[in-house]
Amino acid sequence: MADALSVIPAAVLRNLSDKLYEKRKNAALEVEGIVKQLSAGGDHDKITSVINLLTGEFTCSPQANHRKGGLIGLAAATVGLSNDAAQHLEQIVPPVLNSFSDQDSRVRYYACEALYNIAKVVRGDFIVFFNQIFDALCKLSADSDPNVQSAAHLLDRLVKDIVTESDQFSIEEFIPLLRERMNVLNPYVRQFLVGWITVLDSVPDIDMLGFLPDFLDGLFNMLSDSSHEIRQQADSALSEFLQEIKNSPSVDYGRMAEILVQRASSKDEFTRLTAITWINEFVKLGGDQLVPYYADILGAILPCISDKEEKIRVVARETNEELRAIQADPAEGFDVGAILFIARSQLSSEWEATRIEALHWISTLLNRHRAEVLSFLNDIFDTLLKALSDQSDEVVLLVLEVHACIAKDPQHFRHLVVFLVHNFQIDNTLLEKRGALIIRRLCVLLDAERVYRELSTILEGESDLDFASIMVQALNLILLTSSELSELRYLLKQSLVNPAGKDLFVSLYSSWCHSPMAIISLCLLAQAYQHASTIVQSLVEEDINVKFLVQLDKLIHLLETPIFAYLRLQLLEPGRYIWLLKALYGLLMLLPQQSKAFKILRTRLKTVPSYSFNGEQFQQTSGDSYSQIHRMLNGSQVYEDGDVGNDFQSMHSGINFASRLQQFEQMQQLHRVRSKSQTQSRYSSTSSTRQDMQRPEEPRRPLPVSDMSRPSSRSSRRGPGQLQL
Repeated sequence: MADALSVIPAAVLRNLSDKLYEKRKNAALEVEGIVKQLSAGGDHDKITSVINLLTGEFTCSPQANHRKGGLIGLAAATVGLSNDAAQHLEQIVPPVLNSFSDQDSRVRYYACEALYNIAKVVRGDFIVFFNQIFDALCKLSADSDPNVQSAAHLLDRLVKDIVTESDQFSIEEFIPLLRERMNVLNPYVRQFLVGWITVLDSVPDIDMLGFLPDFLDGLFNMLSDSSHEIRQQADSALSEFLQEIKNSPSVDYGRMAEILVQRASSKDEFTRLTAITWINEFVKLGGDQLVPYYADILGAILPCISDKEEKIRVVARETNEELRAIQADPAEGFDVGAILFIARSQLSSEWEATRIEALHWISTLLNRHRAEVLSFLNDIFDTLLKALSDQSDEVVLLVLEVHACIAKDPQHFRHLVVFLVHNFQIDNTLLEKRGALIIRRLCVLLDAERVYRELSTILEGESDLDFASIMVQALNLILLTSSELSELRYLLKQSLVNPAGKDLFVSLYSSWCHSPMAIISLCLLAQAYQHASTIVQSLVEEDINVKFLVQLDKLIHLLETPIFAYLRLQLLEPGRYIWLLKALYGLLMLLPQQSKAFKILRTRLKTVPSYSFNGEQFQQTSGDSYSQIHRMLNGSQVYEDGDVGNDFQSMHSGINFASRLQQFEQMQQLHRVRSKSQTQSRYSSTSSTRQDMQRPEEPRRPLPVSDMSRPSSRSSRRGPGQLQL
């Protein structure tokens, strides 16, 4: 300190702390000259004393003017040192950097000015302080004083020039600091950071691409900044890096894929688009590196397929197809279970397109890695069954394709049908809204006969008789109306002459017994007309209820459709198909006369000729065709295992119809018992409720005898011969 005071005149020191800038500037020039002379003489000890004096007495002073003088003095000393400045930087730079956080904005301004002048002198030797200088500049870029910001920008440009020229810059030491600062939200700081990333990336000797995963998330974060300029700069930087990735033989795709997956679900539209674009390129370029990340990538792609922005949807679909086209093997790290988990989770997406693509993935995995997928079947089966209730028909059809693919194995087929029936049972709306679609599609995918036989086996032993009846009625209606089941109907038509048809008829009969109308329909379809007539005759009062009449109404309308054209044509030969006539007349007698179905069937029966068109003539009698048909029916004996004339049923004796009738009657008796039990239970419950609600009332006064015996005015006006009640 004493050496410094002996070297620098007191007047210079006073002017260095003067409030006037000109005096401080002149004093600094004096300091510069003094240090230059000391440097020329090699007296570095005195130079050190001068620097310590400027630091201790001025830059650390509580007086702002002293701190300003100390900063300008340190810059002047550096200029005076010139080429020898490097050996004194450890003393000069730290006090200046400390002044960047000074409370006085003018002091911060002079600190920028001082460091600028110091940097101009030392250039590359300045790099050893780069991280500290970068950190200080990062803070000053968001300074509240515009003048300080302006000075910091000038210093920033100079430091960038120095770094790009230097071969001493250490990117490894800088990256941790950059990563730490990337999450700052201040727009000025963000602009500062993007500027540095761009500059460093432009230096050939600095490998910024290798450290991209460290600050990639920060750049993506800037894409949603409120400032258009910052978004544009971040996008430009990212575009440049993506181009470098395309041209680079070695890239760490894995770490960046994790970041991109997270950003693909950003609320910001532009961020999602950029992320999904990067993922698209990664899928094309990444190869084996991305195999462990396929599930995460798929989890990012599937929601974007339904994005509200068309550009995102287009890129997401393209990426999805690229990913699905890659033939990855579990032995190479391809995690089938993880992919299935993602696909299953996306089945609950609110967007139809996403659910559809998730099902495509499950189907693809089944085709490529069937054994692995089936090992996870317990994890996905319930979800796939629930998807059958989806609002979208396309989704339901795809779910059925997946189920059909799983059900190629017999044990899985049984599992599927059992669970399907269970779902129909617990969800009535599923059967009503999707039942026909599901059954028809399964019949196409898995063979109609196989499906119907399995359903019949399950329903035959169903304990819930009401559900079994509803289910059988639904299956029967599908059987009679669906074009997909035309071959099954054709086989049933051969039931009396074809062993395969007979076997199918018997198989369905066991469960069709749950519904009288279903059994009658089955018999008409199988041309077992005598048995159909017998079934009609066996019905009792309890069987003919509203539900029965509704089903009968549907059947009468179905008889007029092309499916039963063969039956209507058989009416041209009433002598040969006498049991068909009797069955139809039996149904007619069960219908209310004022119903539309009654009129339809009666009109049809009126057209039945009184003779057969096969050349066989009936004896002509007076009267209409009704009387002739009546005589035909009454003149025929009914045999359960035989028939009259040339009826089809006489051609085949392999079906024990007597046993079938007994089976039907037993099943219907179970339904009647259950119905009575339910009625009694409801009545008991209602009576109990009413008794609880009733209040005691006064006993009603009996009517006088004269009132009870007096004839009503209505009866008193009856004419002679009219009965009185």
